[in-house]
Amino acid sequence: MKAFMDENFLLSTPTAQKLFHDYAEKTPVLDYHCHINPKEIAQDRKFDNITQVWLGGDHYKWRFMRSCGVDERFITGDASDKEKFFKWAEVLGKAIGNPLYHWSHLELQRYFGYHGTLNKNTAEEVWNLCNAKLAEPSMSVRNLIRQSNVTLICTTDDPVDSLEWHDAIAADDSFDVQVLPAWRPDKAMNIEKPEYTDYLKSLSGVSGVSIATFEDLKKALKVRMDFFASKKCSVSDHALEYVMYAPATDAEIEGIFAKRMAGNAVSREEELQFKTAFMLFVGREYSRRGWVMQLHYGCKRDNNRPMYDKLGPDTGYDCINNYAPSAQMADFLNALIETNELPKTILYSLNPNDNEAIGTILGCFQDSTAVAKIQQGSAWWFNDHKIGMKNQMLSLANLGNLSGFVGMLTDSRSFLSYTRHEYFRRILCDLIGDLVENGEFPCDEEILSEIVKDISYYNAVRYFGFNL
Repeated sequence: MKAFMDENFLLSTPTAQKLFHDYAEKTPVLDYHCHINPKEIAQDRKFDNITQVWLGGDHYKWRFMRSCGVDERFITGDASDKEKFFKWAEVLGKAIGNPLYHWSHLELQRYFGYHGTLNKNTAEEVWNLCNAKLAEPSMSVRNLIRQSNVTLICTTDDPVDSLEWHDAIAADDSFDVQVLPAWRPDKAMNIEKPEYTDYLKSLSGVSGVSIATFEDLKKALKVRMDFFASKKCSVSDHALEYVMYAPATDAEIEGIFAKRMAGNAVSREEELQFKTAFMLFVGREYSRRGWVMQLHYGCKRDNNRPMYDKLGPDTGYDCINNYAPSAQMADFLNALIETNELPKTILYSLNPNDNEAIGTILGCFQDSTAVAKIQQGSAWWFNDHKIGMKNQMLSLANLGNLSGFVGMLTDSRSFLSYTRHEYFRRILCDLIGDLVENGEFPCDEEILSEIVKDISYYNAVRYFGFNL
């Protein structure tokens, strides 16, 4: 029997162990997509207790607690932080097979030096140990980032954001980790939302462009792209329910926009036509500016309406959308490449059934301007567990270029989540180790170490063009 989560956790062969400990483990972290708050970095926040770090905003944990029958009072309600932690410890103790068990214990090991197990019997011990550790200067937000060996972070930012906290971080010479904005214009695209016209008023205010037409909207977005670019932004990100490609004429798009600006609802077809025009516009702008376009799709959001009304978005009520839009995605990318305006693009589907479809789409649009110009993104959200990560990488290896993969992203709101990179790298090294030990790839340490380090870090540095 193997020891619980020891130094060779998930590393089942000697080759995997060597690749991880000699190469992957020592390679820096580039977090090119996350949801952490730049204000907390600028102010170097310190946490009062482990609940603030672990349970404040972590809808992964919230979903699991609900599935264990925990009352909402101990999840998002008015229970004390200690009561919430004890409930989490109680349910985590039986979370067999769930990646939350691995993530939580990796965080306890790496940041708190605790190599035991967290459950209802050890809750008091772990609560006291973690809180005492969090009181130390080494556990401030910036120091957590430093000890995680992170070199660059891209946050997720709306076009109307002032980016003032990015300015504050950039002006502080005492912190040498780059924190850059990433452009997330979902609210400018989601024409069907009831708050859409109010949002456009905010966008008009910060851009100085009066928005009455779709052409006006494009002008306003260009102004804000210029502003983001002045803050070293070169990455975009989009949350799509699914990929849509429903082309329409310019006149039709202007008619749809005018209808919505007049306060009327748009039909589903009109919504898709508008969003297609919007995505084609931003895709061409990204190409012109040399930005990377990230498309996160395959998610159906906010399914529990009473809880959405009570708690709002991103609180644990989203699910996989079973619609696999390979034809629409291909048509969308083709519309951009026809005019030589296809930017570097990363495709993430929340539906693991889309792996092979994405793998075949990639090969249709690669060219010599970049290694793996069109990427399949890492196993995302409900898939960033051992099986999901392994299946995504095997599919990419079978159908494309695994050695050119830009690797893991944190996609988290927690400053302890950098251990997810370690989790990913262990799975990567184990996968490669299996291929080598099975005689399916030569045991050439120079080439193997290069592949591991590139996927862990250097491919992303080159792909995004970051100055590191």
